[in-house]
Amino acid sequence: MAHRTPTSDAVPRQLFPSTAAQRTALARRRFFEEGIRPSGLVGEAVIQSWMRCSRLHRDQTRAVPFDPVTPSRRQSVLQRNRTLIEAAGPDLFSMEGTLAGTDCRVILTDRDGVVLHATHHPTAAQQPVLRATSRVGVNIAEGLVGTTAPGIVAQTGKACTVDGAEHYFDALQGMQCAAAPIRDVQGRLAGVLDLTAEQRRFGFDAAAMVGLYATTIENRLMQAQSREQLVLRFQAHPTLLGTPLEALAGVSSDGRVAWLNDAAARLLGGLPGDDEARAVERLLGHDLAGLLRMGRSDTALALRLPSGLGVWLQAALPSGNGTDFRHAVIASRSHTAVADDVPARAPPDAAAPGPSAATSQAPSPSPSPSATAETLRAHDRRLIEDTLAAQGGNISQAARQLGVSRGTLYRQLRRGSEARNPTPGG
Repeated sequence: MAHRTPTSDAVPRQLFPSTAAQRTALARRRFFEEGIRPSGLVGEAVIQSWMRCSRLHRDQTRAVPFDPVTPSRRQSVLQRNRTLIEAAGPDLFSMEGTLAGTDCRVILTDRDGVVLHATHHPTAAQQPVLRATSRVGVNIAEGLVGTTAPGIVAQTGKACTVDGAEHYFDALQGMQCAAAPIRDVQGRLAGVLDLTAEQRRFGFDAAAMVGLYATTIENRLMQAQSREQLVLRFQAHPTLLGTPLEALAGVSSDGRVAWLNDAAARLLGGLPGDDEARAVERLLGHDLAGLLRMGRSDTALALRLPSGLGVWLQAALPSGNGTDFRHAVIASRSHTAVADDVPARAPPDAAAPGPSAATSQAPSPSPSPSATAETLRAHDRRLIEDTLAAQGGNISQAARQLGVSRGTLYRQLRRGSEARNPTPGG
């Protein structure tokens, strides 16, 4: 469809429409009948969607097809998105409970627009479109069903609402929908959460509600994808921890920040692209060993960021974590010269907050300090020797693997050699 810039001759003089419905009607007439881009009458996201759809579907008056769903296709899409579905489950249940007194339906799609979950309303009246679309496996992508809120979000990655005649096809003009993106730890679109009503108004701020729940699902998904990372929760006020407003970060065993959620990115100024700049010491002002020690506390602890901003932080390794964080213990002892400052084995029980950590530290009975120090030193020597053997004796690679400098590793090796071969009379 050709579009031209409106002129005083092309657009008749008239009063500016006073309602949203009138503005949308005028926008449709200008776009579909006159070929004029209706800037200012509907949102830019809707205009862009109309332009994409006009290249695929010439006739906006035709019936909208909804693909049939075979059992194998349904099973395939569920299996492919199992992590997202499991992460979203608690919040979908909560959201549907909140909306139980309405006819609104909650729809979750994958990144391609295929429905993964939809509210079941068997008694809802006058919902012919929702009865057709609210089925797992149905593809409601923009390329198939035209302009909708979940279709635009899948295309742009940005939250939006589409109301009534803003839908591309005439058959969908009785719909009102609001959708928001859900991203994974890589920052890629993982799915879309949508709230849709048919033949009625929402009567509340649907965009705010769907955005809130999408954020909660996104936070849960990121943590589910970080089973081998130290997860940090922090915010400027401790009461915000555990809410959709909490900042989250995943720290890998090499001491690098692997991901940030949106709240964390705002507090830290974003995630740098350079690996060295992602070092947790540079982003949060504390090394990995120090954060592991903070993980022993079952309450949030105060922390000062390099920017000078004060936050409250909790650190925890997910249950069942099998990643080796012991190199951080060696680095901590080398810098602080306190042999028993961090336990020799960090995760999962020593680093995770809770009563079990406190119980495990209780003396019952405890060995002598000299015996404990000797045991820890022996553990460090074994870990260094095993790492060197795995790296073929390469000091640089072993130091990198352990997260320490080559000088620190040389000192540890020299101490180990002296302990095994003491000087006469020593």
